Amino acid sequence: MDPFRRAQIILLCDLCKTAHLQSHCERCDINLCQTCVGKHLSDSSIRHKVVLYKYRKSLNYSTCPHHADELCKNYCEKCDLPVCSTCVSSSKHEGHDISDILEKLCSKTESLQKDLDELETRIYPRYEEMASDVQTEKVELETNYGELTTIADQQGEILHREITAIVNQRKSDIQEMKIKHLSTLNKNTDEITQKMAELKQIMSDLKSILKSNDVSLTSTYKSRNSEFRTLPPKVRVTVPSFSAQKINKDQLNEMFGSLSPLSINTEHGDTMKSAEAVSSPPVKPLLDEPRVTATIHTGYKNTFFGRLSVSCLSEDQVWTCGDNETMKLLNLQSKLLTSIQTKSRRQPGGIAVTRDGDLVYTDYRERTINLLKNKQIQTVITLQGWSPVNVCCTAGNDLLVIMDSDDVKQSKVVRYSGSTEKQSIQFDDQGRPLYSSGPYTKYLSENKNLDICVTDNKARAVVVVNQSGKLRFRYTGHPSNTKQSFNPYGITTDSQSHILTADCNNHRIHILDQDGQFLRYIHCDLESPSGLCVDIRDNLFVAEFNTAKVKKIQYL
Repeated sequence: MDPFRRAQIILLCDLCKTAHLQSHCERCDINLCQTCVGKHLSDSSIRHKVVLYKYRKSLNYSTCPHHADELCKNYCEKCDLPVCSTCVSSSKHEGHDISDILEKLCSKTESLQKDLDELETRIYPRYEEMASDVQTEKVELETNYGELTTIADQQGEILHREITAIVNQRKSDIQEMKIKHLSTLNKNTDEITQKMAELKQIMSDLKSILKSNDVSLTSTYKSRNSEFRTLPPKVRVTVPSFSAQKINKDQLNEMFGSLSPLSINTEHGDTMKSAEAVSSPPVKPLLDEPRVTATIHTGYKNTFFGRLSVSCLSEDQVWTCGDNETMKLLNLQSKLLTSIQTKSRRQPGGIAVTRDGDLVYTDYRERTINLLKNKQIQTVITLQGWSPVNVCCTAGNDLLVIMDSDDVKQSKVVRYSGSTEKQSIQFDDQGRPLYSSGPYTKYLSENKNLDICVTDNKARAVVVVNQSGKLRFRYTGHPSNTKQSFNPYGITTDSQSHILTADCNNHRIHILDQDGQFLRYIHCDLESPSGLCVDIRDNLFVAEFNTAKVKKIQYL
């Protein structure tokens, strides 16, 4: 057609076929004159979208793969694909739900836009935040590890040439840990960066699909938002601490001090929850007058012979066990949230809450350590020749178990990773037993410096060994205690590395520093305190023998 004739073509309304078109309904894909717009909009069963003709969006209908001369303007819901009018009338799609392709496109477009909005405003910014946190921690590595190197140098200057070899070894250990620390953070960064790159690509693809208005691309798009809503694991690495010792030439290697292990723990990402960076706890001074902030009535019998234990699940929920086979989860208002009977229907020995929030308990008679997870009890460890007295969970998610031999002539502490024994602690350097024998009450707890603290009721002592199992000190009570001898029961530690132990017969709590120096008592009108635990905010929970109550005490 020549240019003159093409200029004479007049585009007419698709409804009346007589008037010049001025508008276009994107929903129905028809052209309209000014008069027919009102008539078209009067059909309220469809959400019309009428725009000026020059602003209309051009739809890219896909060509039917079975009928090359037809466009796919319908959508088969059962087959989940665009179809042409001929396909609709064929037997292949007989009885299927058929919808208008424009209606399907509108629905899909809304879904795509929601995905893009969530990725841009919620998910991607969280990945940026995680990447920033890891970068900040990497920047602080030089300072933290520099301080460790300085401490090592100071110790080396005191010991002169005799200690040179040990100084170099410790520096090497520090550097190796630093490299491993940095390597771990770099690996975590790479994982986060990879996910961010995928997110960028997905967002770019979504934008392209939305911009193209391509029916085929829109129809085949599969959302991956659910895959990215759960953030990747956040690696938590604790900078080692250096434990300096007094100099002894005969034991230079041991006395120089040791580095705590490089603790690398993975904290799984939580949907819309940020992982907190590991940092040194703030200094919290002891209160002059500790105070009771809540009292929980456990419902157990207040018999002296029924041991009462407590372990914190959260700031306002505690697990308890007493004079029968039932373990109870209670809140601060004494409301029973959950109760569970032991597998053997016998009274549990000791209880502890794992880092995952699951309950662990010991069964002395059955010689088992058991895990309560999702309201189901499973036996994780069965002992041979030994019976578990008590248990605690460590920062590294291991279990520490204090146990008696079947002939009740020996006691020891064993560390387990899962059901695998990793360490056994029983004798001091002279081969003497660390703990007294016999079926007497013993509690244990791991301190922040990784010391293992055990109350030995028969020996009337708190026995503290370091992470390697070497005896650090024994605490046998403060000299001012003249009424009755020290009678230790429950034990726990806090964020300040304080050791808190229950003095049952004297109705009070002893607070020690990490080196065994007495700091002060907690009284608070306690009656025969036994089990102890501390929550994440350093609130102390004390279980009382005589009253079968648990008191929450603020002492910091």
